[in-house]
Amino acid sequence: MAFSDSNFLKNFWISNKILVPGFGFENNEIDYEDDNDGPECPVLVFVNSRSGGQLGGNLLKTYRALLKEKQVFDLGEEAPDKVLSRIYANLENLKLKGDEYAQKVIERLRLIVAGGDGTAGWLLGVVCDLKLSHPPPIATVPLGTGNNLPFAFGWGKKNPGTDEPSVMSFLDQVMKAKEMKIDNWHILMRMRAPKEGLCDPIAPLELPHSLHAFHRVSEADELNVEGCHTFRGGFWNYFSMGMDAQVSYAFHSERKLHPEKFKNQLVNQSTYAKLGCTQGWFFAHLLHPPSSNIAHLAKVKIMKRRGHWEDLHIPSSIRSIICLNLPSFSGGFNPWGTPNKDKQRDRDLTPPYVDDGLIEIVGFRDAWHGLVLLAPNGHGTRLAQAKRIRFEFHKVATDHTFMRIDGEPWKQPLPIDDDTVEVEISHHGQVNMLATHDCKSRSVYDPSSVHLVDAEDDSDDEDSISDEFRKFGAANTFKIPDEVDHAHLS
Repeated sequence: MAFSDSNFLKNFWISNKILVPGFGFENNEIDYEDDNDGPECPVLVFVNSRSGGQLGGNLLKTYRALLKEKQVFDLGEEAPDKVLSRIYANLENLKLKGDEYAQKVIERLRLIVAGGDGTAGWLLGVVCDLKLSHPPPIATVPLGTGNNLPFAFGWGKKNPGTDEPSVMSFLDQVMKAKEMKIDNWHILMRMRAPKEGLCDPIAPLELPHSLHAFHRVSEADELNVEGCHTFRGGFWNYFSMGMDAQVSYAFHSERKLHPEKFKNQLVNQSTYAKLGCTQGWFFAHLLHPPSSNIAHLAKVKIMKRRGHWEDLHIPSSIRSIICLNLPSFSGGFNPWGTPNKDKQRDRDLTPPYVDDGLIEIVGFRDAWHGLVLLAPNGHGTRLAQAKRIRFEFHKVATDHTFMRIDGEPWKQPLPIDDDTVEVEISHHGQVNMLATHDCKSRSVYDPSSVHLVDAEDDSDDEDSISDEFRKFGAANTFKIPDEVDHAHLS
């Protein structure tokens, strides 16, 4: 596709008076974009320069060459909450002064984030929590291993080209993309506070960046238990537990020990597949005791109607359970599929809409069961769709299990006495995404959808009325600590 470079790029350039608070023209810099009509598609770009091997750094350089350097940010240097807080404060100040250009930028602004699913989730969490006056929609560039978020919205799952024509082609797609809301899911974990040592992190517990210790506990929180510690956060794609998370944990552990071996996406995917074999995922019935199966680990409850909890039966053979928001898992597969009319009628199941306030709960026995996803209509064991789901872990034969949020795994200790570890997932508002017109994700509000359901927001539920509970905490807790290697978010 041919472009007239300067005319095309003007659609995305943002005036320096927006990017630099207090900017003046005393330096005689010509700001070609400073007119009342404003750019058609102003963008702010966030790049994880450590994702994708050298690709992240190369992509950062290309975006800065094509756009203004001050509208392209390296997430290794500045956190997105600080960037957006600064720019939106400036936009609002200019808007109050009657600046029409600033008003147009607020209305049209779009964000681009390049990195793995963890990086994309970081930015989504920040936008969600900052409660901006006009939250911008977000496009995701696939620079990770799984790239489930980009794939679900039509941006692909392979690492993109980093040269100028490739980046300009992507910008053209961003300008033509449609907006789509997706559900946010709040996750709250309660476990016994340690008698000694720090609470965040609890050694040797290494939680994902989106799940953090929360010291104040609201009285409105029904899981409030004296002597326990609360962790909370959010996710947009999935929460999983069991064998799949164990393989992912092995992969991340290996990459942490030998980062030099994980510079190529194809090599990463090949290593992931090998670990699936060595971890016994293909021979789980022989190598893993039944005590590791989900039904033996946890009691599971779901809420289909507000205020009404019911037990969820988990078949004894299920070794991995996935709570899925988007139709993309493990590199682009759709574990839920599309239930036929009989299933929709008899079991009250629907297709996996991304904005219906429901999360799909799917189970797998082993890797052979997972291979059914390669078939045109393959799917896992559909367990339920729910507005909330709660896992209650009591003392069992094993002292740990593995969990994963949007690609980030951890090894979760289980009770060793009469304590309980509880994990609850609940609907928590929505965030705006950018999607191509042929993306896999489907909205309940799309006229082409075959079945419409009433989306219902639980964020005002009586159990979550306090500000402490309702916030993701993204502006603070989603800020990745300095000691965390950003490459692990890919």
